[in-house]
Amino acid sequence: MQNGKNIFNKNNQAEVVNISPFGIWVLINGNEFFINYNDYPFFKNATVKQIALVTSDIQGNIHWPELDIDIELSALEHPEDYSLVYH
Repeated sequence: MQNGKNIFNKNNQAEVVNISPFGIWVLINGNEFFINYNDYPFFKNATVKQIALVTSDIQGNIHWPELDIDIELSALEHPEDYSLVYH
């Protein structure tokens, strides 16, 4: 809750749909996004359980509470606008 408002929205549920040696696929708002370990290396040593526990907020931003990782939905939708690699 933030300022008395629930910032999580059941309509923007995120779901990890696949985990591979190269990255993970997340389904949110009916769109599937690939999160490459080369671009997001903090997932490389995470467990399947930690990766699978994903939530999203009302804007659709994705959160991994056990890993303390947040990714803005716009960074996945428009990676060309985010030229830096996350470390």
